[in-house]
Amino acid sequence: MAETGAAGEDRRGVRMLAGADFSLADAVGGWRGTIESIAPGLVFVVVFVSTRLITPAVVASLAVALVAVVARLVGRTPLTQALGGAFGVVIGVVWAWRTGEAQNYYVWGLVTNVAFALGVLVSILVRWPVVGLVVGAMRGTGTAWRADPAHVRRYVTASWLWFALFAVRLAVQVPLYLQAEVGWLGTARLVMGVPLWALTLWATWALVRETAAAAARPAPPGPAQT
Repeated sequence: MAETGAAGEDRRGVRMLAGADFSLADAVGGWRGTIESIAPGLVFVVVFVSTRLITPAVVASLAVALVAVVARLVGRTPLTQALGGAFGVVIGVVWAWRTGEAQNYYVWGLVTNVAFALGVLVSILVRWPVVGLVVGAMRGTGTAWRADPAHVRRYVTASWLWFALFAVRLAVQVPLYLQAEVGWLGTARLVMGVPLWALTLWATWALVRETAAAAARPAPPGPAQT
């Protein structure tokens, strides 16, 4: 069962990487977070494919995102995930509306995947793998992991997983965008969004959980004081 409230938010997304166990449901924010992430894009592609009209598609998508934010406000639950999703939807709506091209609804997602892919790749090449930085921050251990070559190798491998995720998304979605295949592009975004991110987080956790166990072990006692 997904956790709720402020405490639940602390066990979601990349924060799961610092834990001793892993929940796919919690990693994506529980059922509510999953719906908030998927619903606007799903509504957009369904309405556009059904009508071939941009206006009703962007209006419907924006309405769904705003409902999620309002529901969070009414329920006094954390807004982070809903606001993040709404921000992306607003950008997509504006670009699609102003250009009159439905595929531009997905431009922001492509841009962010390019940025993330480049950021992760640079972190690997300079030997400061982003997964190590994230996990170190979540555990409160900073960059102590860099003192252990085995840990560095694990974080590099896990960071390659993240790079592969963003690269595969781009390899599939950019051609669909260029061909204006809105239906297939929207479907690819849904399939390669939350589900693939959750699996990547699980694989990352499986790779780095031994580093968590090592960090949790007490340091060996020093020489006895006389």
